[in-house]
Amino acid sequence: MTQHTTSRRSLLAAALAAPAVAVGAPLLTATPAAANPVDGCQTVVDWTAIILDPAVENVAGAPAEARVIRLAGTEFLQLRGTLTCAFTADGRLGTLPATIRPPKLTRGVCPRNNSQGINAIRIEANTAGAVNVFGPQSTNKVTWIQLDNFSSVLG
Repeated sequence: MTQHTTSRRSLLAAALAAPAVAVGAPLLTATPAAANPVDGCQTVVDWTAIILDPAVENVAGAPAEARVIRLAGTEFLQLRGTLTCAFTADGRLGTLPATIRPPKLTRGVCPRNNSQGINAIRIEANTAGAVNVFGPQSTNKVTWIQLDNFSSVLG
């Protein structure tokens, strides 16, 4: 029995050609649908300052802010900014603006000062708009937090 092998190149060419052959020319020449104004990403609530707890301060030039975006029909809470603090236990970072209230508890992980090999902290925003930090310990103080990579699904 003869065993046939097919090169990867021919498989790739066939895979790329199949959709065009299957749908025919009308789809290939059709005009595209109306574009979303912001390349598929829509700002629902623009960047707005987070009301910080008295024990937390903004770093100059990088204030703590929150916004809501919609991407492919899904809304995300995003945070940005860098904060200085002195957390030695779980605590309140601040409060989201009244225009942003998550419909459920949402959480993410953000960078923090590297201490004893721990360099991330859990951040949660609840339905009342409270933004809390979880993870600091008296033996492992959190002195700064960078919110820039926080992005969590709402709803």
